[in-house]
Amino acid sequence: MLAVERHRRILELLQVNGSVRTVEIASGFGVTDETIRKDFEFLEHRGDLIRIHGGATRPARAREELPLTERQMIRREEKSAIAKLAVARIQPNDTIFLDASSTTLTLTEFLPDMPLTILTNALNVFTALENRSQCDLICTGGLYDRRSRSFIGLPAEAALRRYNIHRMFCSGNGIDLERGISETNSRQASFKERVIANAEEVVYLADHSKLGQKASFFFGDISSLNCVITDQAGDPDFLQALRERGVEVLKP
Repeated sequence: MLAVERHRRILELLQVNGSVRTVEIASGFGVTDETIRKDFEFLEHRGDLIRIHGGATRPARAREELPLTERQMIRREEKSAIAKLAVARIQPNDTIFLDASSTTLTLTEFLPDMPLTILTNALNVFTALENRSQCDLICTGGLYDRRSRSFIGLPAEAALRRYNIHRMFCSGNGIDLERGISETNSRQASFKERVIANAEEVVYLADHSKLGQKASFFFGDISSLNCVITDQAGDPDFLQALRERGVEVLKP
């Protein structure tokens, strides 16, 4: 079977099922797993799918419908590389904020064992760190959003007012040079905008697929960012444009 035919059939299966598994596609097409992984890489680069652990999914479903735990497996290696660079910025006795994104949740796996005050509106972040004896862990509370497993709304925003946040680590659905950083959820965007206003340093974590993208609701412009951390596939021209706007850029 020619590559172009495999690509067409993979996209047909995605349209019907929403996601596909590497081993099942390889078996059905009579090719190796490695061949299908290369097909997925090609189609992802073209924007037709998003790779996840063991397979691939439609872009819209991955961003809007998948549970947080599944979103965490999308581009797992890239998120781990980004998280390792992010934790290197954290100093003992910092007060840091971690948002409800899957990339920030990955950061908790590499967080150093040191005295920290950690603010979060994310239930998954809270449970991931609840046994850290050196961390003062504070959850904002507020209106619970089941899809993102996080707290949002006015009570969550009000909880931030008494804190000075040394470093905010956040992500979103896109970063655009002219409009800034954005989210698909309006209440998440509103909440993150309030956190930015209380943070000395804002670090945006974004794998390469989010560079140059826009979602529905913007919560910060480029000037509000101190640092953007991305992966090796980040577009060099886009990253250079960020540097020219005074943003520190880090990648592995």
